[in-house]
Amino acid sequence: MATRTTRTTRTKTAARSRPASVLERRAAQPLATINGAGGTGERLSVRKTYKLYIGGAFPRTESGRAYEVFDARGRLLANACRGTRKDIRDAVRAARKVQPEWAARTAFNRGQILYRIAELMEGRRDQFIAEVRDAEGLARRRATRLVDAAIDRWVWYAGWADKYAQTLGTVNPVNGSYFNFSVPEATGVVGLIAPESSSLLGLVSRLAPIIVSGNAAVVIASESRPLPAVTLSEVLATSDVPGGVVNLITGLRRELVHHLAAHMDVNGLDAYGLDPAQAPAVEELGVENVKRLVRPPSSGSDGVDWLSQRCQSPYHIGEFIEIKTVWHPIGA
Repeated sequence: MATRTTRTTRTKTAARSRPASVLERRAAQPLATINGAGGTGERLSVRKTYKLYIGGAFPRTESGRAYEVFDARGRLLANACRGTRKDIRDAVRAARKVQPEWAARTAFNRGQILYRIAELMEGRRDQFIAEVRDAEGLARRRATRLVDAAIDRWVWYAGWADKYAQTLGTVNPVNGSYFNFSVPEATGVVGLIAPESSSLLGLVSRLAPIIVSGNAAVVIASESRPLPAVTLSEVLATSDVPGGVVNLITGLRRELVHHLAAHMDVNGLDAYGLDPAQAPAVEELGVENVKRLVRPPSSGSDGVDWLSQRCQSPYHIGEFIEIKTVWHPIGA
């Protein structure tokens, strides 16, 4: 009995004197945050991969590829999906599906929805300012002015939603007992090549007049500065804009522009943000189905003053509408 007790005591003593494991001897590393407060450890930032916006959803590109996005100083900001021809086709299909419904809404309702976009952008104003400042290398004061102008531009076009028809349409005098009306209608699906340098205000200045009349848009975002555009798509997804009215593709323009210009189900193409040297080739592709085309400025869109009053006009709405003429007998 005594021998058994002695053996038990020796076993317990050996267990207590056994050296700790390697993990137990390792010094504890400081945490990046401790109970919400900053610690002394170095934290690796989580780099977001911004997705496409197609049909009201945020899918990854079908190729699974992405490319790095840098700020004006060359620092890595995030990753963006590198869209493909298949993504363009999916976006056009989504736009075509929803466009008749969007055009059938009352002009007053479309104006309300554009105003709602401005409201939501106002709520994320600080985020837009930070992204525009990083993307374009601007001082905060200048970035603030551009973001505020982008928000105001949505409000400006919202006010035109139920008024442009009176400006661009007319009652025609005819020699006969008829009423003759010229009424503007939406073109359909419009491709938009966004300005490369103006990441937000330039995009809004070209996008708002396209959709206010009832068109659906497929947008190729700025290649080097796509993040404000993707954040705008997040605003569109949480506003009252039906999914598919605006579709956003990020990626390399040399892989996307020609596929959009040649797509037979695209009725119009706003190439305002295109390199002027590429305009002739894009025009040739658009001839196949007689697309309405807005050419880029001869000196390119980089030199455009987007704060100018010339960048907002009801005649920009008229670039992508069709005029339907109706005859009606008087007294019938």
